[in-house]
Amino acid sequence: MNRSILGGFVAAIVVLALIAAYSALYVVNQTEQVIVLRLGQPVGTVTQPGLHVKAPFIDTVTRIDKRILDLDMPEKEATANDNQRLVVDAFARYRITNPLRFRQAVGTIEQANARLTFVLNDALLEAIRSNSFEQIVRDRRDQIMARIRDQANREADRFGIQIVDVRIRRADLPEQNSKAVFDRMSSERAQEAAQIRARGAEQAQGIRARADRDSQVIVAEANRDAEILRGQGEAEKTKLLADAYGGDRDFFAFYRSMQAYETSLKAGTRMVLAPDSEFFRFFQRPSGEPAAPAAPAQAR
Repeated sequence: MNRSILGGFVAAIVVLALIAAYSALYVVNQTEQVIVLRLGQPVGTVTQPGLHVKAPFIDTVTRIDKRILDLDMPEKEATANDNQRLVVDAFARYRITNPLRFRQAVGTIEQANARLTFVLNDALLEAIRSNSFEQIVRDRRDQIMARIRDQANREADRFGIQIVDVRIRRADLPEQNSKAVFDRMSSERAQEAAQIRARGAEQAQGIRARADRDSQVIVAEANRDAEILRGQGEAEKTKLLADAYGGDRDFFAFYRSMQAYETSLKAGTRMVLAPDSEFFRFFQRPSGEPAAPAAPAQAR
């Protein structure tokens, strides 16, 4: 009986020892950091991952995310310094750098998101009011986002939070303003297109007029040159004929008569001539000598 009681007592001690050991050990993951609480009061923080020891039964741990967290900010409408109304959609990324301060200041991720949204909205509105529409949309966008981040970090440090990045996802005109701007831009582009088409038509008309004038000049010069060449050819022809006539008049007369025969005696040509006509002298006299004049009639 005594042995049974002793065995039960030892077993109870072993079980209690195991429970105490289990209560004294805890694991910190790579994605989290831990606050150690002793009877509800913080006594330390652990940021290194691995197996750690705490006082059993009286110490507890609160786990806080160590990763970079996202915060989507609601769309805000504000006025830039050039009186342009803008709708801005932005988001931020942050991480908890001081878990103890974070627990004391905000306590939970949800509360942190609410406080950061308020801080970031103030910084965002101030940045928009300090810049023009073109600076926000195009010229100084990166500088504006860095300014918002730095300004918000001064407030976020009180919560144990570091804002890693702030990005303006979209910065645009309100819908009614966008439609008005679109209509105005469409009208301006239509006017610009009409002006370009008018200038194009004017230039085309000038080009066609110059082309017509140039073509007339070219044709006139070509006709002139053709007439000059034709005249030179006729002169050369006349000179050659004159030289040929002067060199051998009989042969030239014969050649010209042959051409006349060929031209006049074509099929279907009819001529009424006396047989002894001078036109046919080369048929009657191959030498082509003119006929002797008839002797005058003797008086009886």
